[in-house]
Amino acid sequence: MYTIKEIYFTQQGEGYHTGRPAVFLRFTGCNLWTGFEIDRESAICYWCDTDFVGMDGPYGGKYSAAQIADTVQRMWPENEKKPYLVCTGGEPLLQMDDEFISTVHRSDFEIGIETNGTKIPPEGIDWICVSPKANAEFILKKGHELKIVFPQSGINPRQYQDLDFDHFFIQPMDGPNQGENIEKSKEFVVKNPKWKLSLQTHKILGIP
Repeated sequence: MYTIKEIYFTQQGEGYHTGRPAVFLRFTGCNLWTGFEIDRESAICYWCDTDFVGMDGPYGGKYSAAQIADTVQRMWPENEKKPYLVCTGGEPLLQMDDEFISTVHRSDFEIGIETNGTKIPPEGIDWICVSPKANAEFILKKGHELKIVFPQSGINPRQYQDLDFDHFFIQPMDGPNQGENIEKSKEFVVKNPKWKLSLQTHKILGIP
C-alpha cells in the first residue's frame, strides 16, 4: 500500500512542462525533513513550502497500485489527450516501485517524478525532474530536467551543468525574499545561457 497526501487534477506550474494538464499525486514523507515545523530549523530543506505530512488532502489515504491507477483515470478529463501523472512529495522515490509504475502505465498514463536526487528510481519513468538540495547526498545524476532552487547556500548551479540532463532550470526560492530571489535568478540565467528561468506560475495564478 502507498501512503498518499493528496491527488488532484491541475496544470504543471513549473519547469519544462509548465502549462501541461496533469494529475498530481503527492506521496507523504521525505528524507530531508519530517514536515513538522518543530524540526524545520534543523532540516536540510528548511525552506520547503510543501505540506506532505499525513493523508488529509484531497483523495489522501492508503492505496494499492491498482486503486491509484483507477483514481487517476477517473480524474482525467475525457477531452484531454496524453494522460500525465506527476508523482511528487515529499520524496516520491521513498515509495514508488516497479509495481506502481507498471500498473499506472497500463492505464495509458505517462509518469513524471519530482525528486531530490538522493534515490535511484525504478526503470520506466517517462520524465525525471531532479532538484538537488545543499548538504544532501546527490546520486541521481541523469534525467530529463535539472531544477535548482536558487539561491541556496552551498550550491553553485554551475557545478551541475555538465551532468546528463536535457534541460537546466533555475527556480527562485519562495518565501519572504522571493522578489529578491527572482532578480538574482534572472541575473544568473542572463549570464549563464545554458540555464532557463522557471517560475512557479501555479502560485502566481492561484492554480492548485
